[in-house]
Order: sequence, then structure tokens, then C-alpha cells
Amino acid sequence: MRQVKSSGNKSTEEKMITFFREEGITGWRRNYKVFGKPDFVFHKQKVAVFLDGCFWHGHNCRNTHPKQNEDYWQRKISCNMARDEEVTRRLEKLGWTVVRIWECELLRKNQTVLKEKILPLLSPIL
Repeated sequence: MRQVKSSGNKSTEEKMITFFREEGITGWRRNYKVFGKPDFVFHKQKVAVFLDGCFWHGHNCRNTHPKQNEDYWQRKISCNMARDEEVTRRLEKLGWTVVRIWECELLRKNQTVLKEKILPLLSPIL
């Protein structure tokens, strides 16, 4: 795993920022110090948004299953999924609403799904 360097998720974050701007959504912050390190935070509404890469977080969409060293990757991805569940559980216990958005949901063809996930939670500020 040491050889796989994280390059962050800058492109997915940029897509999310574009979505927020196109929908007129304001009040979000990045790099806000909250448990679990959400990608975006709406502090006043206590909404934490995580952008989960389909491969790294175990989404069942197309082309996200490793073809080599399957046992290793299955263990790694299972651990990531368990950590995601724990982070969600702890934040919800602290009164936060957690939204997990799959990388594939940021594609233009999936904008309706994205709107259905985000807009109802933020409607008081729009």
C-alpha cells in the first residue's frame, strides 16, 4: 500500500464546487476541522459531505473491481467501508447529517441524483 500514493480528490472536489455554484448553494467550507475530515461542511446546518471514490470506498458501479491481487484489495476496501460507517455513526451521534456522494454521481448524467441528495438538506439556506 505504501507504493500507492494518494493524490487527493481534487478533480472530484472541483466538480462538487461547480455543482454548488451552478445550484446557487453557498455556506460550504473545505478543510473544516470536523471528525472524519469531510470534504465539505455546512457548519450552520451541521451537514458533512464526503466525496467517496467508487474504487476506494467499494461502490458497485462499473469497472471498480480490481483484477489483480483481489484478496488484498478486498480487505483494503472492506476496511475503508468499515471506517466510513464508523465516521458516519460518530458524526450522527454528534448531531451531524452525513451525506456520502459517490464519484460516479458527480457525472453530468447523474446530476438529478446529486440534487435529490443535497438540496433537501440545504433548502433552508437556499
